[in-house]
Amino acid sequence: MERRIRGRERQDIADELRRRVDGEVRFDPYSRLLYSTDASIYQMEPVGVVIPRSPADVQAVVEFGARERIPVLPRSGGTSLAGQTVNHAIVLDFSKYLNNVLQVNAEEQWARVQPGIILEQLTRQVSSHGLQYAPDPTTANRACVGGGIGNNTCGAHSVIYGKTLDHIRELDVVLSDGSTAHLGELSPAELESRLSATGLEGDIYRGVLRIAREQKDEIDRTYAKIQRRVSGYNLDEFILDDGHHHPVNLARMVVGSEGTLCVVTEAKVNLVPRPTMTSLSILHFRTIFDASEATTRVLTHDPSSIELIDKMVLDRGREALGSSRNLSFIEGDPGAMLVVEFYGESEDELAARMSALKADIGLAYACVNILDSAGQAAVWNVRKGGLGLLMSTRGDAKPIPFVEDPAVDPSVMGDFVRRFDEIVTEHGTTAGYYGHASVGCLHIRPLISLKDQEGINKMVSIGDAVSDLIKEFGGSMSGEHGDGIVRGVWTRKMFGDQIYNAFRELKQTWDPQGIMNPGKIIDTPPMTENLRYGMTYQAAELNTTLDFSQDFGFAGAVEMCNGMGACRKLDGSMCPSFMATRDEEHSTRGRANLLRAALSGRMPEGAEGSVTDERLHQALDLCLECKACKAECESGVDMAKLKYEFLSHYHEKHGVPLRSRLFANINGLNRLGSRYAPFTNWLAGTALGKTMASKFLGISPQRQQPAFASQSLPDWFAARGSHAADARYGAVALYNDTFMNYNYPEIGIAAVEVLEAAGYRVELVNGGCCGRPMISKGLLKQAREQADANIDALYAYAQQGIPIVGCEPSCLLTLRDEYPDFIGDDRAQAVADQSFLIDEFLANAQADGKLDLQFSDAARQVLFHGHCHQKAMAGTASAMAVLNMPPGYHAELINAGCCGMAGSFGFEKEHYDISMQIGGLSLFPAIEAKPDWDVAVMGVSCRQQVEHGAGRPARHLVEVLRDAVLMPSA
Repeated sequence: MERRIRGRERQDIADELRRRVDGEVRFDPYSRLLYSTDASIYQMEPVGVVIPRSPADVQAVVEFGARERIPVLPRSGGTSLAGQTVNHAIVLDFSKYLNNVLQVNAEEQWARVQPGIILEQLTRQVSSHGLQYAPDPTTANRACVGGGIGNNTCGAHSVIYGKTLDHIRELDVVLSDGSTAHLGELSPAELESRLSATGLEGDIYRGVLRIAREQKDEIDRTYAKIQRRVSGYNLDEFILDDGHHHPVNLARMVVGSEGTLCVVTEAKVNLVPRPTMTSLSILHFRTIFDASEATTRVLTHDPSSIELIDKMVLDRGREALGSSRNLSFIEGDPGAMLVVEFYGESEDELAARMSALKADIGLAYACVNILDSAGQAAVWNVRKGGLGLLMSTRGDAKPIPFVEDPAVDPSVMGDFVRRFDEIVTEHGTTAGYYGHASVGCLHIRPLISLKDQEGINKMVSIGDAVSDLIKEFGGSMSGEHGDGIVRGVWTRKMFGDQIYNAFRELKQTWDPQGIMNPGKIIDTPPMTENLRYGMTYQAAELNTTLDFSQDFGFAGAVEMCNGMGACRKLDGSMCPSFMATRDEEHSTRGRANLLRAALSGRMPEGAEGSVTDERLHQALDLCLECKACKAECESGVDMAKLKYEFLSHYHEKHGVPLRSRLFANINGLNRLGSRYAPFTNWLAGTALGKTMASKFLGISPQRQQPAFASQSLPDWFAARGSHAADARYGAVALYNDTFMNYNYPEIGIAAVEVLEAAGYRVELVNGGCCGRPMISKGLLKQAREQADANIDALYAYAQQGIPIVGCEPSCLLTLRDEYPDFIGDDRAQAVADQSFLIDEFLANAQADGKLDLQFSDAARQVLFHGHCHQKAMAGTASAMAVLNMPPGYHAELINAGCCGMAGSFGFEKEHYDISMQIGGLSLFPAIEAKPDWDVAVMGVSCRQQVEHGAGRPARHLVEVLRDAVLMPSA
């Protein structure tokens, strides 16, 4: 019977572990909640969490668990889809500290790594040697090597590289009694030594070889004869064929065992050469059945990968903010497509292979060939986003993972897909299809709601029917995602009683006390227990100021997070606070988990349980409101918007701090500061001014306040008198934001001069603050009033079709993003539709032949850093196009995430250190690496952070562009 640990006993365990380990011990209710879910449909509260700093910490925890008979669960990215990484156990999180590449041997093509290293980070670190780590699941930008070992991860290129099983040479492990072992290939003499050894390790060697020998015939009869079986335990790897003693390597048993046998602390992995060149052929089909049937023919062309994407994924991609920018490769409205990749040594070779494929595939109605790396990256981004895009389906019925990983021989895939689809249709639902067609591994997700009994029954019924179908086709329930709970319930059915009992004996041999992640692969809890949602789940609904109707309310918006963990990646912009802290709590997923628990009343024992809980406020505090998740989370989780609404309710209960009120009303403060400049500038720069700001307002004394301009932008605009510009292309309304008005009027001056030189008449709009500072601080009712007033001022321009152009992304994009949520009428949408960042406007004007700028030939190299809101809502393609307009300019986009300033965030003294840490992750080093280049930005916050953190001047894009514009004579 499962032992439940509560209250005082839990605290005693935590105290004991703190004495034993150097790592972090987190047994508080919020940490337990954060680790109670993964990317599966399950939720199981752990006993507590230990974040080890060393293998010795791991050994201490397992020793303690063995002594006290408390289960232990190794976990890294928490991206498992079958429930492998949730349990009533002590969770060991390897991702924060044990995430290093320890050694690389390029000549012999191997590396020694710790289990918490992210797969793509490993490949990045060995790429300078021309090598890569072969397993490449779609979650490779956040999934870790340790989890890949546990799941026997494969990926898009397994048709040529195989599974993780084929790339693990040696493992260092902690066995279930706390002893350690090194597992690798053994010579006959070494094997004899292990077989004669006393202790648990010797028992394991004897037991594994005996069980495999005894079950040889049954293994041959029941194990699927396909490339992509990862279900069950790898007993088939230990059959000694015809008396030939191939080297025994127990590491091959650990791969795919889902943490149920031991804990991996280090791995020696294979590396493979990177391909010289690649190409993609995108085959378009009318139906998913046509695509499935064509796969066998495509395989005759020896591709490196064949990936399947269906219409549901593509339709969701069109709706997603980030993915919608990557769909230019689609022709027409395909029901499905095959993404076929070739490796080659030259463009000519690849072109020939693509031509041969195109001529051979009659079922495809179109074929798009792509050779350039940017175009290929766009396609791969859509394919890798398949899981998240499907889960962006709004409402209670979601395409959930439970039969999403079957594998069959590719030769029967067409018939299999037809039969699978019949099962789905008979159950009155639909499904999304994607996957690795090259090896017959399909990710099929039926749409089901688990919030009612009908949906739960439907899940069980479909699972039963699909398991029958897979047996009929000689396939495997899992081709790469593993068994866990959701497929572990079918293990006996798939393998039969004899092998199932052999699995039990194997588990008992490795783990006599049953403490290693129990209830996975075999002896699982029922499929319908421990559901994250279920019959008893009910979330409270908040009365919101912002419009959440598209998500069916605030709770629905929170529930868009499915746990896939894309916010744990270390590239792009999402999620800056996680990148800096590596803490689950400071990921978008972590915050969503806490919000969902508060709304549903499912907070663990000892938690306050309110949506206005102070501890919840602390978890949301490091959200920089960068909006990266809005674009980079394929499921569309918008944590910034959720935080705005949360803060509004939090303030209603706790009151609004003075500093928040001041920052929210920065427009008024800057107006006063500008009126009394230069005195205010002098005061802000003195030690007294900094001390007062720090003591009374909590502003970091290390920050330099932006200077107030003695002449505002409207004053300059009025003082220059009438301007006889040739307005041959009509009028433009330039939105005068707070900082351009009172702190950096030179940005507005450059904008006016560039727009007029391009052939436009500039009308300066002085509508007041956009409301962004109020929104950021949760003063939503005040922000709504400001939005209403601004729409009154801007609607006339929108009605006349006059573009509303802005220079500050956080301000201008408020008109596009938040105003329709606030006001929700045609006026707000009209203003949003007519609002453009200045780089967007200039790039569009050039494309339309309505830009008459003349440039000098002056040479300049420019680094450009995009504002987070710009990257999320508009992208940086227009900015790069504009900066490269002058013939003498060469502009490059800085490959960096958030700068770390985020408006007032970086000025607040409790956030100063993490603000600088975020900037130091990639932005500052990129700038410092090119000391002779100019730095262009869009946002005032970015400008301030670059100057403070990198010690380099940064100017707005339009200022840098203005330097090259040949102004028309008056």
